[in-house]
Amino acid sequence: MKLGVITDGISRDFGHALRVMDEFKLEYAELQFLWDKEVGDLDLAETAKVKQLLEQHEKKVSCISRHVFAGIHANTNKPGDALHIKHMDALKRCIELAHTLECPLVRIMSPIKGMILWGKNGAEKWNVAHDSWDNTLPFIAPAIELAKSEGIKLVCETGNGTQINSCYTARKLIDDLGAKGTLFVLWDPANNCWAHETAFPDGYNEISGGYLGHVHIKDVLVDTPRATLEVREMGRGQLADQFQPMADALRRDGYDGVVSFESVYHRGDGDYEAGFRDCIDTFTKFFGCAQVAP
Repeated sequence: MKLGVITDGISRDFGHALRVMDEFKLEYAELQFLWDKEVGDLDLAETAKVKQLLEQHEKKVSCISRHVFAGIHANTNKPGDALHIKHMDALKRCIELAHTLECPLVRIMSPIKGMILWGKNGAEKWNVAHDSWDNTLPFIAPAIELAKSEGIKLVCETGNGTQINSCYTARKLIDDLGAKGTLFVLWDPANNCWAHETAFPDGYNEISGGYLGHVHIKDVLVDTPRATLEVREMGRGQLADQFQPMADALRRDGYDGVVSFESVYHRGDGDYEAGFRDCIDTFTKFFGCAQVAP
């Protein structure tokens, strides 16, 4: 499969991150933060430097990953208000950068999570975050139209604390917007652990059949009752027994996108590059060299 990494998980020094990628023969750079800026905020000179470094290291860009629409409150903000316009302007800049760097995907996120979106037998009155889901759709709909006009594909991440925090909600978003073919799922199975969605087969089956566009991989241990999340060395968290069947299913079904390692683990010392080095061999074992089980 096509393997890559979110580069700032190694270092925000983009040149250094690319040199580390060279060590491990990772071909696809996912751009989120570079030097002191979030992607989409680079000036012309910085963009030219990014392009030069990518060519120098013979890397391709898998995804332009800004946190578009994160932090919006679906029930208090309004489509077209100042915050929404700010996010749409950032999305436009990211799409321009994607064209410049010949990148096929731009990431979006989703508004802040309404805890319970649907209910019945009394929950629909007392527990549901009323209108939260329906109010989400108009924030994202203009992004779909923009992507269509620009000939770019969007991926919406299954994120912690966001409205889209499972493969089920991600697929429903695409279906409710009628956006299949323009909007795809950025599947982060570790994030979905907080929603207690088992990555394989449950989560994977939700987004098979043309919904999956990009994958983030990391390992975690969640404790929802204690509101605690621990990032674990890959293979030592609650996804340890699911990486192999996930990788086998992706190969079996001919997934042709990128699997991007999200290097957010450290040993307690804040050294993310060391954490990357602790995990990367396990990542490539599962998603690079392993074969489909007979």
